[in-house]
Amino acid sequence: MRVTVIGCSGSFPGPESPASCYLIQAEDYSLLLDLGSGALGTLQRYHGLYDIDAVCLSHLHADHCLDLCGYWVARRYCPDGPAPRIPVYGPEGTAARMAKAYDLEPEPGMAEAFDFRPLLRGPFEIGPFRVTTAQMPHPVEAYAFRVEHDGKVLAYSGDTGRSAALVELARDADLFLCEASFLEQPDLPNDLHLTAREAGEHAARADARRLVLTHLVPWNDANRSLAEAKASTFGGTIELAHVGAAYDL
Repeated sequence: MRVTVIGCSGSFPGPESPASCYLIQAEDYSLLLDLGSGALGTLQRYHGLYDIDAVCLSHLHADHCLDLCGYWVARRYCPDGPAPRIPVYGPEGTAARMAKAYDLEPEPGMAEAFDFRPLLRGPFEIGPFRVTTAQMPHPVEAYAFRVEHDGKVLAYSGDTGRSAALVELARDADLFLCEASFLEQPDLPNDLHLTAREAGEHAARADARRLVLTHLVPWNDANRSLAEAKASTFGGTIELAHVGAAYDL
């Protein structure tokens, strides 16, 4: 399983990265986890637009889903004719939300390009991957993902506050992509995002092997985020996500 960072900026695109998007590949199958603001352009540096087999959206905030609008145009109006429909897994109401975002009528909305399917709560199969979801504490319906293939495990937090369910989802993960939106300071809001130190603590409790800090908000000092994560109890490798980083599991 290969994991490539397409976008890792939190809340909005930054000067070095679009918003959240991760390309997961195995056995000639390509899955996108999220397709946030600006990610569609960067994706084309690393993979063909028409070689994506499925998309999973963790939640319906713009920095995780909005470039599905541009992707609909690319697939619906391809000069060689419409590209085949691909599954898009998302929270309840994804099809209607995306149609509204592009000012389309609800029917057919984007259904000519995408086969919208609800995210299942238990383990299910997407191509060669075994995917498990868990709902995370966030202001909207939001999910984290555990993706398994050939004995290897990727965990992706999506957006979340502190969560015991995230620890269990990331149990023994070979690679843990965990959001680290906040720097340590007093009176941070609950059930919204994690600090980098909290990301490290979640990784430690999960016995993950490698932690990559994601959802890095552009106005923060990323090196300070890294230092705060390294001050946690996590003893494994910790690094910052960056566009084009690839991990072979």
